[in-house]
Amino acid sequence: MKLNAIGLPAAQSKALAADLNFLLANFQTYYQNLRGIHWNIRGRSFFDLHTKFEELYNDTNLKVDMIAERVLTLGETPLHTFADYTRVSKVPVGKDVSKDEDAIRLIVDSLKELLVLERKILDDSDRAGDEGTNAMMSDFITEQEKTVWMMKAWLAEQV
Repeated sequence: MKLNAIGLPAAQSKALAADLNFLLANFQTYYQNLRGIHWNIRGRSFFDLHTKFEELYNDTNLKVDMIAERVLTLGETPLHTFADYTRVSKVPVGKDVSKDEDAIRLIVDSLKELLVLERKILDDSDRAGDEGTNAMMSDFITEQEKTVWMMKAWLAEQV
């Protein structure tokens, strides 16, 4: 079995990098959604949600960088064009979202898609012995599950 420069199976690393690129594209869509709802939110919840959405998009921007750097660490090239992102992303695109409930639902729906992708990468990275990717996915999942719980609480819905 051929190993890459960090001692992981080369073929499995290539497959993980492809999955991480898919995740990267979805995170970029999520990031743009957060920017859009941050800019366009209206109503009585404006002050609280405007601040919360900024917090979320700043965190997402850091995660985008982490994912891209992990793709590079695995020896591949991260996707980096909007054309690539829109071609492969499954996260719903939020256009002209300004109502508080619609914005929160967009976040929940987006995180649901991201969590499915992250759990697949978590399983695959575990099988490959890729602790770096595995730890990153585990951390993302833990944070995002909490965010979903909080957003569902705001919506007065059960998780």
